[in-house]
Amino acid sequence: METALIILNQILLMFLLSAIGFYLFKKSYITKEGLRSIGNILIHLVLPCVIIKGFLVERDAAHLTGLAVSGLAGVGSVLLSIVISRLLFRKDAIASFASSFSNPGFFGVPLVVAAFSDGAVFYMASFIAAINIGQFTYGVAIMTGSSDSIRPKAILKAPFFGATALGLLLFFLRVPVPGIAMRVLDTVTGINTPLAMFTIGCYLAAADLPSIFGRREVYLVTLVRLIVIPLITMGLLLLLIPDIYADIRMVVMITATCPVGSNVAVYAQLHNKDYAYSVGTVIVSTLLSVITIPAIIYLYQMLAAM
Repeated sequence: METALIILNQILLMFLLSAIGFYLFKKSYITKEGLRSIGNILIHLVLPCVIIKGFLVERDAAHLTGLAVSGLAGVGSVLLSIVISRLLFRKDAIASFASSFSNPGFFGVPLVVAAFSDGAVFYMASFIAAINIGQFTYGVAIMTGSSDSIRPKAILKAPFFGATALGLLLFFLRVPVPGIAMRVLDTVTGINTPLAMFTIGCYLAAADLPSIFGRREVYLVTLVRLIVIPLITMGLLLLLIPDIYADIRMVVMITATCPVGSNVAVYAQLHNKDYAYSVGTVIVSTLLSVITIPAIIYLYQMLAAM
């Protein structure tokens, strides 16, 4: 129950930050061009730094085991989401993309840090990398109908692949990071939550809300992303991951409950797909997640304690 309350308080804080973004966009202090720039900063700088920093922990037996368990659980959770989404939305590329990939980097990290500490982000690194590489490869493939993005060369060029490789290299080789470099990482990762939530608020301010809230498909995607996938993930985590890895299990559970990743709107716009529909899945799932995330986590804690 305590973790669920901590997460609820963090979500409320994040929504207040979104409200600030909403205000800034309405007042034109953030423009559409500025919003695009913020998105580029998040994707190409902030989130890679979050991934790299997540791997900067002591390499000991506990962390080696934790990396293996969290990596398998995280990648397995992403693959599970992809399979469920593909089965349910075979003829709807936007819905399949949106429900497959949650928003752990921008939404999950602050929740995990609030519930545990900065060190717990280590257990999210593989999940975040899998999400973003999956979006860049599989997600683009289903959105465009072309398999070019899932070729090995394309995967190597995927955003966050380099950050993951560098993070793993620093972790396994125990490369000492200079103090000034750590301060830069701390500062950059510290702007992750404010900028990400400002972006959500700007999306909300720019959207045609009556059109979005009146679209049935948006709620179906939200149902799958916020309820169906987390519940199935919960059952598998409780069944397959032993209690000795309870913290890892909780971290993966939190990331699995996150709303639709905002990158679906980025890729929809890039490939001339239904941008309004994709933004709608982000907005509606994000708004409703203030209810579903604490509820799902509370249910998980009750079942885990049995």
